[in-house]
Amino acid sequence: MKYIKFLIFAITGASMFVSCDTDEFLNPLPDSAIVADSFFESDKDVEAGLIGIYDALQGVNENTESSSIRFNRGVQLEYLLTEHRSDNTRSKTLEGSRADFHRFIVEPDNVQSEDYYQSMYEIIFRANTVLQYVDKANASNIQKYAAEAKFLRAYAYFNLVRLYGAVPLVTEVVGADDKEALFTRIEVATVYEQIVLDLQEGVTYLDNSHKSRASKAAAQGILAKVYLTQPTPNYSGAKQLCEDIINGGGFALEANFRDVFYNELNNEIIFAVQYLSGNPDESQGFSSEFTSYKRQGRQDGLNIVNTNLVEDFILSGGNRTNESYAAFGDDADLPIPENAEVIKFLPDGSDISDSNLPTYGGAPANAGNDWIILRYSDVLLMHAEAIMAGGDTADGSAINSFMEVRVRAGFDATADRPAVLTKDALLLERRVELAFENHRFFDLLRLGVAHEVLGTHAATMGYTSYNIRRLLLPIPAREINLSDGLLTQNPQ
Repeated sequence: MKYIKFLIFAITGASMFVSCDTDEFLNPLPDSAIVADSFFESDKDVEAGLIGIYDALQGVNENTESSSIRFNRGVQLEYLLTEHRSDNTRSKTLEGSRADFHRFIVEPDNVQSEDYYQSMYEIIFRANTVLQYVDKANASNIQKYAAEAKFLRAYAYFNLVRLYGAVPLVTEVVGADDKEALFTRIEVATVYEQIVLDLQEGVTYLDNSHKSRASKAAAQGILAKVYLTQPTPNYSGAKQLCEDIINGGGFALEANFRDVFYNELNNEIIFAVQYLSGNPDESQGFSSEFTSYKRQGRQDGLNIVNTNLVEDFILSGGNRTNESYAAFGDDADLPIPENAEVIKFLPDGSDISDSNLPTYGGAPANAGNDWIILRYSDVLLMHAEAIMAGGDTADGSAINSFMEVRVRAGFDATADRPAVLTKDALLLERRVELAFENHRFFDLLRLGVAHEVLGTHAATMGYTSYNIRRLLLPIPAREINLSDGLLTQNPQ
């Protein structure tokens, strides 16, 4: 998707990701708006602009641009803000700003948090720009293109509101000097209202012709998760959306769990961000950063598996365990390895059959592994959660969906079927099924146990800085400075 980068640079020629002359990124300055006026003249141009939104979601590989400051990484650093802030994973060392996440000591000047915040707003900016010019498209495509842009905008806002709380809500291109519009934090419930409206358009106007672009099923699945997460959950709405996907016939669990990750865009995938192996401009670097025994990335090792997650895999992982993490060297001989590595996203060409001599292909820092945002097993487990409707137990069809995922993991459909599905069992199943896919932190929040679980985890690990306020990331200090103080900070 990076072939469109030159176009976006033209459109956003004075935006923050292109030039140091200005710090604006939500909207084009007047001169870049003129460029956009002259560019968006046809259906092809509008679709090219849409592809540019995906380019922002995909992000820039750190192997291409190694600076930690102001390179739109898209979703490539998301694991730091999610998995590392759950009880799932951590950094191998305590050095550098990346190690701040797992210890709950992220400060307003953290460069990775700043990059993610800016990256999500870059998606929003590009979506707003496309929406401003969408009427240049063929009449038959206008609603579809608009729905696609709004889906991506909604996804970015969904990430922001869950991680940072109330955030500026900008749904159109406004003047670069309109700081009130650009930097006023809007209450969480109102942001969710806009997210719902945007995703509902996706449900109405999109089809299922894509897995690496917005689709009807992707809009349904993300909207179901929004309904489960928003301040006043809509459990019946989430249940219906999940059932629409389940009964639609277009998706199914892969028989082999490994194929979910290495047979890309398979039957289980609903929405994924694509990368291209070996091409610095189209690849990702996070796969190499998950290595540590034979370090292949720039860091000492990230997304190292916590021992309490290993224990849950031993208890409930089934055949997913050997496809989710691996231990090397002396760690391989321990019943509960202390520094296991994530292997769901092994760089292309990896061979870990010899635990003392794992290899990671010819160019692990330019990996082509896709990043999965939504897959069918997630929908099945959300279906069970929606039926549970905020309670602690459920039965009937909730157990059916739960067991469909369990049976694929090697458990017996009859002997291992619970009489009642509990919230704890659902959380455990989501943990081992979706480990390292950036869901655990959000699951704990959504099911109302984040403070309890993470407080206990922090105490066990000696992370003394943890408190309930740390469930929200601080608003990046740089954005507050740009706003001349209009943008307020979260309690620390």
